[in-house]
Amino acid sequence: MSVVSFDSATFRRVLGHYPTGVCVVTATEGDGAPVGMVVGSFTSVSLDPPLVAFFPAKSSTSWPRLQAVGKFCVNILASDQLPLCRQIAGPGPDKFAGIAHRVSANGSPILDDVVAWIDCTLDAVHEAGDHHIVLGRVAALEVERPERPLLFFQGQYGQFSLMD
Repeated sequence: MSVVSFDSATFRRVLGHYPTGVCVVTATEGDGAPVGMVVGSFTSVSLDPPLVAFFPAKSSTSWPRLQAVGKFCVNILASDQLPLCRQIAGPGPDKFAGIAHRVSANGSPILDDVVAWIDCTLDAVHEAGDHHIVLGRVAALEVERPERPLLFFQGQYGQFSLMD
């Protein structure tokens, strides 16, 4: 085990200088109830086979529910969907109240007006410190609304600004 010369606040501060997209990972539980969690750590992994990944904290209460379903949909949020993001991220028993969505062919919620969605089956889960690495095998995907995505940068939400 190596000794580090910085604390977790420094780690967060430095890595906070790298923007991330904001997604909502959704699934439908056995009773038909939607479940979801906000993630800022989503990436493509492989073209062949088509794989994506996200990294939920081990302390997450939503991740075990999503994992139990065995399939999920990654919904890439648009810059105007901050209220939806906050609703899903907040506490409460019905995070999906008033949130319009349809169900994918794989059975997971696709949220209305997202930039894009990626429907997956759970491929693998690996431990990585205080997080998991979740690999999803892509079953279907599409761009819904080619708008600017919601971003997270230096502890705040924002949007991408195009350069001339």
